[in-house]
Amino acid sequence: MTATRSGLVHLVDRRPQLSGEEMVAALVPPPQFRTASFDSYRADDDYPSQREAKERLIAFAGGSAAPPRTGLFRRAKKSPQMKPGVYLDGGFGVGKTHLLAAIHHAMPARRKYFGSFIEYTALVGALGYKNTVDLFRGADLLCIDEFELDDPGDTMVMTRLLGELVASGTRLAATSNTPPNALGEGRFAAQDFLREIHAMAESFDTLRIDGTDYRQRAVDGHAAVLSAEEYAENMAAASAAGAVADDDFHELVAHLAQVHPSRYIRLIEGLSVVGLRDVGAFDDQSAALRFVAFVDRVYDAQIPIRATGVALDAVFPDEMLAGGYRKKYLRAISRLVASTLA
Repeated sequence: MTATRSGLVHLVDRRPQLSGEEMVAALVPPPQFRTASFDSYRADDDYPSQREAKERLIAFAGGSAAPPRTGLFRRAKKSPQMKPGVYLDGGFGVGKTHLLAAIHHAMPARRKYFGSFIEYTALVGALGYKNTVDLFRGADLLCIDEFELDDPGDTMVMTRLLGELVASGTRLAATSNTPPNALGEGRFAAQDFLREIHAMAESFDTLRIDGTDYRQRAVDGHAAVLSAEEYAENMAAASAAGAVADDDFHELVAHLAQVHPSRYIRLIEGLSVVGLRDVGAFDDQSAALRFVAFVDRVYDAQIPIRATGVALDAVFPDEMLAGGYRKKYLRAISRLVASTLA
């Protein structure tokens, strides 16, 4: 366990480890969504699909969609209208993760898990496929945030895993991330997902959730950039109250290549602020994608970021934003802006 005492630390000095058992224990909603509920989901009246999705998910999580067990280990037969899986398709910042966490909290299940796609694939890597299937077999619910289609191998492993679990009675809820201004891209994401899990397509109801990024509804601008003096003052004040990470941006990016993304959550454990000095634009896509995964964990943990150099919303060059990982980079930019202004 990483110490949480106050003072400056350097992420490049941390070599976090995470056992399979710890990975399983971490399969719960992130801190910001620990109390997420359907009641606290703020549907945007300008986008009726948000309220419609909420109502359908309430039914999926425990209303008429989830009949009670009829015996100690027996389930009542599900309604023929209710499929065992729901897939939330739409832009980032429309509340899909909130709704996913609300499903997790609301479903009266004995065994339920919540994790990102990368956490589940990392668990398969740590425990092996058979042991992972054995671990989850009999689970009532699996929530999968940010289902990825980028790696065919990981996608097909998850497809096979989910297929076995659905066959044994597990219910599934998954989300995607697609930029709202990409014409038709959200629907293509849903089609890609269903094509990849073609053997399970009939098991999923796909719910399209339209809207604008809630992180930008009240924020108009770019990621905050500090001068060297402002940065030093800010970090000194923060370190007096808690553990603060202070790292050169390029050194941290290089260090991320030595840490499996499933361990990034342990990398930032106990921190109150993440400080990045001399931020610069990426010229390597692999490094950029690792940073996206790092940003996801920092954002989930609700840790503010303080930075000098290039604005963090400008670290992904135009050629990257125009490529196949566009939706990931735009999601990261949204989260970076919010984190630097926190």
